[in-house]
Amino acid sequence: MRRSSVKNILLVAGITVVLFSCNTSQHYQRESVNTENLYGVENTDTTNLAVMPWQELFTDPLLQAYITEGLENNPDLQIAIQRVAESEAYFEQSKAALLPGINAKATGNYTRNSESLSPNSRRETGSYQLGVEAGWELDLWGKLRSAKRAAYANLLATDAGQKAVETRLISNIATAYYNLSALDAKLAITRQTVQNDINMIETFKILKESGRVTSAAIVQSEAARFAAEVTIPDLEQQIREVENALCLLLGRTPGEIQRNQLSAPLEASLLKTGVPSQLLDNRPDVMQAEYDVMSAFEMTNSAHAYFYPALTLTASTGFASGSLDNLLDPASFAANIIGGLTAPIFNKKINTTRLKVAKAQQESALLNLKYMLLNAGQEVNNALGLYESASRKIDLRQQQLSALEKSVEYTRELLTYGSSSYIEVLAAQQSLLGAQLNSVNDHLQQLDAVVSLYRALGGGWK
Repeated sequence: MRRSSVKNILLVAGITVVLFSCNTSQHYQRESVNTENLYGVENTDTTNLAVMPWQELFTDPLLQAYITEGLENNPDLQIAIQRVAESEAYFEQSKAALLPGINAKATGNYTRNSESLSPNSRRETGSYQLGVEAGWELDLWGKLRSAKRAAYANLLATDAGQKAVETRLISNIATAYYNLSALDAKLAITRQTVQNDINMIETFKILKESGRVTSAAIVQSEAARFAAEVTIPDLEQQIREVENALCLLLGRTPGEIQRNQLSAPLEASLLKTGVPSQLLDNRPDVMQAEYDVMSAFEMTNSAHAYFYPALTLTASTGFASGSLDNLLDPASFAANIIGGLTAPIFNKKINTTRLKVAKAQQESALLNLKYMLLNAGQEVNNALGLYESASRKIDLRQQQLSALEKSVEYTRELLTYGSSSYIEVLAAQQSLLGAQLNSVNDHLQQLDAVVSLYRALGGGWK
């Protein structure tokens, strides 16, 4: 009898090996997506700004300290880290699904039969069991292995999502910091303009005594002074709001933020975009989208496997007795092994629906990957255009400032000698103030363009 059982086991093992060789799972091949001309410009140079560490791009010591603090304390990033831990736990679970499940079991059953139904038999019976049982589904068609690979792809996608949060966080901190420096510059310019207006009012008062200007000049000068001064509270409120926004990014309560003056952006020659295909390995949200495609592919594999028979093995061993006194007696030892092959025939379209959904999700994931690439290319192109536009404006603005500074100086001198009116002086000063504020905006726009390009290329997480 034992020899026959061994032969049967060997037969089952041989059949299992044959079935394993018929595994229907397909291996994932990286999707071919078109990245040609994604930036809108031809480029063959693989030198890429994204590989530059953020410490080299943002050289301001205070900004570096804030970025470091944000990477340690930002709530969104902490949430992203926990999501990675969650995905890692699911991946470990998917690996364990390939192993047998083992449970300890202890049962007791007491029955008292009716005397009328069992007049001649034992009325009270009992049965007790103590042992372990195991169940194992042999992954013949790769269903469980595909699910494991899908879980691993999800883990990689979540990790890429964390990197995307890091990249976005770094760019947001840098943008907020530069905005604060720009607002400081605007506030300083406005306060200096107010002081210049006060000095001009005093000059007009002196000129009025000599009859060179009228009271209208003084009143108009005071109105110009208040028009500039009334913008100061708004600037201060903007500074407070940006400080609070930056504190939130740093995981702080609202408070003051120290900062330096606006720094000079990178030279245009250093703004290298590389080739568009590098986005697949550099930009985290694109990487995340590709891992989603991989996960969906494996889930489609798993859905296919549900159409094939499932081979399960169950085994139990332990002690079984009719009384507790004899439960641990060697004669009470028992064991059994059961093998079962289950093939789906009709299960209310569950398998068909699962496969259709998996295929649709795979196609959606691929479309999302293509969209993410297009969006990334658009952002790179916009950032390059923004930098170029800001650079051109800075050159032109400098010429405008030079001309307006001379205009203010000349009109003041001419007013002293009676060759110019106070209206011309006020107009020149207001034009100069507007140009100075716009000059700060131009500088900020150029810095924002560098930050945007760095983020669009996927820089900051390496």
